[in-house]
Order: sequence, then C-alpha cells, then structure tokens
Amino acid sequence: MHDVSRRELLKATAAVGAGSLLASGLVGAAAQSAAADGRPQPHPDGGQEPYPGAESPPAELTGRVVRPGDPDYPTASLGWDELFVHYPLVIVFAQETSDVVNALTWARQHNVALRVRSGRHSLEGWSNVDNGIVIDVSELKSTDIDAATLTAKVGAGLNQLEAVTTLGQQDLAATTGTEGSVGLSGATLGGGFGFLTRYLGMACDNLIGAEVVVPAGVDGARAIQVNRNDHPDLLWALRGAGNGNFGIVTSLTYKVARLRKVTYLQATWSGLDDLHGIFDTWQRTAPFTDFRLGTQLEIHKSQILLFGVLAEGSEAATRKLLAPILSIGSPEITVQTGGWGEIYAGFQIPTEDEPANWKFFSQFTRKPFPRKAISLIRTFMADAPTEDSNFFAQAFGTGAQAQEPPGGSAFPHRDVLFYSEPGAGWGTRGVPDSGDPLTPVAQAWIAEFSQALRPYVHGAYVNVPNIGMQEWETAYWGANFDRLRKIKAKYDPRNVFQYEQSIPPASC
Repeated sequence: MHDVSRRELLKATAAVGAGSLLASGLVGAAAQSAAADGRPQPHPDGGQEPYPGAESPPAELTGRVVRPGDPDYPTASLGWDELFVHYPLVIVFAQETSDVVNALTWARQHNVALRVRSGRHSLEGWSNVDNGIVIDVSELKSTDIDAATLTAKVGAGLNQLEAVTTLGQQDLAATTGTEGSVGLSGATLGGGFGFLTRYLGMACDNLIGAEVVVPAGVDGARAIQVNRNDHPDLLWALRGAGNGNFGIVTSLTYKVARLRKVTYLQATWSGLDDLHGIFDTWQRTAPFTDFRLGTQLEIHKSQILLFGVLAEGSEAATRKLLAPILSIGSPEITVQTGGWGEIYAGFQIPTEDEPANWKFFSQFTRKPFPRKAISLIRTFMADAPTEDSNFFAQAFGTGAQAQEPPGGSAFPHRDVLFYSEPGAGWGTRGVPDSGDPLTPVAQAWIAEFSQALRPYVHGAYVNVPNIGMQEWETAYWGANFDRLRKIKAKYDPRNVFQYEQSIPPASC
C-alpha cells in the first residue's frame, strides 16, 4: 500500500480545518485576531482609528465562494505552477469591491491566514495557502478606456492578453509582460517589463491610480482611491512593491499610448555553437539601439531564439536594427507586421501545452557578460533537465524605463543592461506528481546555474522571487526598502498582509 501523499494529507487537513471553523458558527468574537487587542492603531490616512478599540460587525463572505468539497474546488485551488499544491479553507472570487472588503474583514475577524490572487502565476506558490482564505480578484474584468485622455481604468482581474487585446482594438497600448495568462495587476505591481519597456517604460510607470482595499480599525477593511493627489506614498509603493504587501488592488488606472502597428521578428539558430557571438553581440547592441525596439533572447538545449518587436516600424527597419545579430550563423527568420493586439495573441503558447512545474532564478546585470559567463550559460544549457528549460534575457539599457515616472516608483533596477533568468520546466500539466522524478534534478540545476553566475549579476526581480536568497529585501528594492517599511506601517500596521517574503511594517 502506498503511503499517504503530501497532497492527500494537506487536503484532509484543509477539510478538518473547514469543519472546525464552520462548526464554530463563524462567530467573529470567537476567533478574534491576536493583533486586534483594542489598542488604538495608526489609521491609513495617518490619524487614529475613528473608534479606538471598536470592532466591525461580523462579516459574511460574498461573491463566488468555493470551499473544500465543492465540485469546482480542485480547479479553483490550483495555481499555474503545479509544483506548489495548497488546500485553502475557502476561496472567494470577488465580483465587486465590496466582496473584497467583506473577505478581508472576515479573515481578520476569524484570524485566518490570507493570500491575494489574480493570475495564479505566483512563482513560489505564495498566492495560495493551506487552511486559510484566498481572495481572488480574477473575475474583476471591467474596462473603461478613454482614448481622448489616453487613460484606461481596468479591473484587477484582467490578464495580460485580455489587456493587450482590449487596448489594441483602439490602437492603444501599455507595457505588459510577454506571457498572456499572467495577471496584469500582479505583473504591474511588481514592476512589469516586456517588449514595450524601452518604448513606454515599465508597466508600473504607466500606473497612475488604483483602488485598494486596506485594513481599517481593529478588524475591518475599507476601499481607498490612490493617485498622485490621494495617498501618493502608496502609489509610489504600488509601483514595484504592491503585490500582497499593503492591501488588495481591485482596479488599476493606466496612462496608455497610441500604437498603430508593430513589426515582430523571430530568429532561430539550431544548436548552441553560435551562442557566444549571438549573446555578446546582443548585449552590446540591443540595449542601446532605437528605443522603439524591444528584444529578448531565449536559449534552450537545442536552439537559440531571438525575439524583437519594433513599435511603429517596418520590417526593413527591424532587420536593419538587428542586422549585427542576424548576420551571425544561418538563422531561420520570420517577420510579421500588424496591430500589437494581433501580434501579441499570435505568439502565445497555450497553458495546457506548457510543463506543469517550473523553477526560476532572477537577476539583473549592469556590465556585459564576459566570455566566461557566456560559456557557463552554454555549459548549463547543454545539460538542462528538459528542452523546455531555458535561459531568458530581456534588454534594458537606454530607453523610457531608465527614467522614473512622475511621483517616482519603488522599482529600483533602472540602470541595468539587461535582465536574465534560468528557468527549468518539467512534468505534465494536469497529471499530479508527474514530474516528481525530475524535481530534485531541476531544482539542483537551477541552484548550481544561478550560483555560477553570481559574480556577474546583482539584485533580483520580485515578480520572480528567489527563495532562500540572503538579503532579498535589498535585492528586490535596494535603498527603497526602509521607505517601504514605513509605508507598510501606515497602511497595514498590524501586518495583516504577510507571506514568506512580504514587507514587514517599520514597527516590527
């Protein structure tokens, strides 16, 4: 007989937890937060709570509520990265802001762990939790686009493909990441970069407002409007450090730009023999070329891929700008020109075709990799655990992202040459435990690869968290971390929003 698996054990524990809490009648007074001790606390506006020591009326969960035993619970509890499996006590799919307010209040009154979720792409599984509440905003998909003022207010549930497609229908755009199924809000709140970064800046640079549900009083919650006039300190923090640290974002307002067409080029080299010439030429040209051009390199065991997007440019211009790289070896080249929404949708890989399990390590680079570093990439990629595993690099350098937006941002990595990450993908999606034999191999490969590159890189990207990293606080946010702690103390003094690498309030 097989031993009880971790998944089965966690599932059983979640069911017991649900039964215990439900049996208590969900009475808030019976499960008050240990932090809710009745003492006056700083109000998010900077004053005191209006009724020091007062408690909110008992909260009821509203929206689409999913619990263990419900038919859709297995699907509702699953994240994109199936390496991490959790069994929450309850999942609330908010249909409007009041559902988020009620869920946060309920979580505080019942002293249960909470996590916030949108696109389910938390790469260490931190948007889910065992025996706690997941507040999911993925069904908040409203859109209000004003082409005259070049602004767009969208619900926090849109994924990047939905956002790009919706804006593209009006020949508008804002920076997003490359993968369409990633939540727009999560990508933006951690910084957000992709093919339009050098043209339009970071995704967070385009964020000019947000609705945020924050803790209020002893055990309640409320929604506040954040912009450059109201709570400007929180807007600054949301631009690069907003994922699950200060509150729950329910809508975002962006500055958007007109974008009628793009040219998309893909070049493919078989094998790794040309890697040194391709990588070295790319890192010395792509970050400094026309700021309309965004490029990415993706290196696999058996091939090297170059992707380029030229905003408002022709095929001839794109080929000319990339000529130094394309002249190396004999790449296979394809080119498309069209609307950004159409092009973006065209290069998406269906989620069901991706591996089930992933592990990444993020890093930034200020100086070109020397030959030794590029040789390390070749050595590790030749020994990658699967063909899906890759080394990914995104050009920064000169361009709009080098300048902070009005009001500034918490994202500190603006002076880098490029971003990169080794990533391992393995296992069959939808088949539990399918990748278990490769899991230790893939994790060891990532650990050794990232360690070998340490002399050539610095910092890390919070949207691709590095578990176990020493001094992760400054790796993600540099000198901004102390200011972020003070803002945390103002808006979440009781540290309601906490997870493995969350920002603690300054008082802690």
